[in-house]
Amino acid sequence: MDSNKSYKWYILVLIGLTATLVMAMPGMAIPVLFAEISDDLDLSLVQIGAVWGAGSLAGMFTALLGGILGDRFGTRRTLAIGCLAIGLIGATRGFSNNFPALAGTMLLTGFIGSVIPLNLHKACGVWFSGKRLGLANGVVSAGMALGFMSGSMVSASVLSPWLGGWRQVLWFYGAVAVIISIPWALSKSAPGDLSLAKQSAGTVSIRKSIAHVARIRNVWLLGGALLGIGGCIQGFLGYLPLYLREIGWSPVQADTALASFHAVSLAAVFPIAYFSDRLDTRRWFLIAASLMTSIGVGTLAFASGSAIWLAVVFAGIVRDGFMAIFMTLVIEQKGVGPKHAGIAIGLTLTLSQLGGLLAPPLGNSLGIFNLRFPFILWAVMALFGLVCLTILTEEKP
Repeated sequence: MDSNKSYKWYILVLIGLTATLVMAMPGMAIPVLFAEISDDLDLSLVQIGAVWGAGSLAGMFTALLGGILGDRFGTRRTLAIGCLAIGLIGATRGFSNNFPALAGTMLLTGFIGSVIPLNLHKACGVWFSGKRLGLANGVVSAGMALGFMSGSMVSASVLSPWLGGWRQVLWFYGAVAVIISIPWALSKSAPGDLSLAKQSAGTVSIRKSIAHVARIRNVWLLGGALLGIGGCIQGFLGYLPLYLREIGWSPVQADTALASFHAVSLAAVFPIAYFSDRLDTRRWFLIAASLMTSIGVGTLAFASGSAIWLAVVFAGIVRDGFMAIFMTLVIEQKGVGPKHAGIAIGLTLTLSQLGGLLAPPLGNSLGIFNLRFPFILWAVMALFGLVCLTILTEEKP
């Protein structure tokens, strides 16, 4: 038992590294590389939005499957295979020579990409519980924030010149993901994770689990909230560097603005997760975070100069703290728990992927008429997420 208590901290470090190096840095490399990619492949603004949304399209079909795999086979094996697969498939994006090829490889990468984050949060659920669960999920969100910040800062301005272009950057990130798959393959499973795998060994139990989770009203409301908030953030992150370049900012300034969004998120994620573990409510944290996101993104439709920095920072403060609390709240829902966490998180992420699929091309298409219009659309999407959270019934876990 003592060895398990100490070993779980090693797993938590591995969880954080996976979030940073496998998911966040490669994911945020794409927006800052879009200027280089679009020049090379001659992409329009709408095509860029379609490419950015392609991963979400794939995630709509695999997020729930990823939860099923994690519930049935355990997080260790699922994450080991997932990291290996996303490394190999993600690297194929570097071979793209036109819009269909890039969109297709982004789609393939998205099939695997949605499997990993939900199983990182599920791993937190089987290794940690109670007042440590929110903080453990905070490590996932902090790892994502660190990766988002680092990826936006170094991918275009450092790695691309150093490695020789955007293609080599994507190959580099693919190799890193393959390396991370090795410690997952060699790690131990949590005792609870093993028992869950045995309990879910049959297809009948999987069908029953899906039916069970689908009857939980709060899971659908949480999914609707993530559809709005996730779609808002997805569209915003892919568009911001391009928008700032279009209004006259230098590439370094534009990338720094995006990095600042993630930097303030990283600084705030642990305090937010810590206090959410010690207060009686998580829902009001999420409501406040949704409102801040909507205000921050919406302000960009009118802001100029230093006000842009303030709006970006205001929206970014709560981004990853929101996800840490959100995933914890999903696991804590009555009728979910660690046993059904994979399917429940998968269902909410499926709806989030729908938002991520629609928001970038819809918003970017509005940019054809006025570069500021997309921010209004995405702010309204965040308000929709806030409404879903407002009518959520919070219950004691």
